[in-house]
Amino acid sequence: MSARAEVVSQRDASVLVRGGLILLAVGYVAILVLAPLGGIVGATARAGWSNVTATLSLPDVRHAYWLTAVITVITVVSTTIFGVLTAWVLARHHFRGRGLLNALVDLPMAVSPVIVGLMCVLLFGRGGWFEAFFASRGIQVIFALPSMILVTIFICIPFVIREVLPVLHEIGVDEEEASKTLGASSLQTFVRVTLPSIRWGLLYGIALSTARALGEIGAVLIVSGSIQGRTETATLYILRAFEERQQPSAYLVALSLAAISIFLLVTIETLKKHKARRVSG
Repeated sequence: MSARAEVVSQRDASVLVRGGLILLAVGYVAILVLAPLGGIVGATARAGWSNVTATLSLPDVRHAYWLTAVITVITVVSTTIFGVLTAWVLARHHFRGRGLLNALVDLPMAVSPVIVGLMCVLLFGRGGWFEAFFASRGIQVIFALPSMILVTIFICIPFVIREVLPVLHEIGVDEEEASKTLGASSLQTFVRVTLPSIRWGLLYGIALSTARALGEIGAVLIVSGSIQGRTETATLYILRAFEERQQPSAYLVALSLAAISIFLLVTIETLKKHKARRVSG
């Protein structure tokens, strides 16, 4: 075999391997992500428009959406503010215990949401460590909104931090130090230099936190009591609808939550690519 023929053969083999890997990746995503999503879309479509109007007119469904929105907004605001602060501390400061803090950030990903709910019950439930303190002030934590917000925030802690931290490492400190040299304060440097540099990582973190908050069920189920019309979120409504054999309504609510998450991720990716094309052009 000539040298040229051997090169062509190696190139063909490389193309086949590359094509096989791409096909494998696409098939993996299609089977585990697109197929279930397509099933929900199909089931919702078969139920018809009447199911949409009937489901959305139910007071329990409206309350579940409202409660989910409240928990999600508070969670995203909290994890965004403190997530950026924590990422900045980890990226810009060296201190004793930094490695422990970095490890603790990933703890919510390693702990089952059910365990998170049980920990909250241990702290704030009847006979819990802090139950007397809040009870004496007329504040109900367990089986109420505060505990639902607490466990959701705990579960969503890592997303903003893990998206922003690599970006802070990548951009370095040169621009920030130059800004301070020109007389800018630390706050001005952060707002005008650091924040614009981390915006895409921050937006991805916010999108992931939103999606996680919308879909949380395990921890919320433990601490909320799933009281219909009071502490029932959209995901808990889906669970109850399946138990009561109201599958069309469950599919519709599930599809709406998935659509919000997909819309956020697609919008951010589209804006990022548009920005990149505009800069390169």
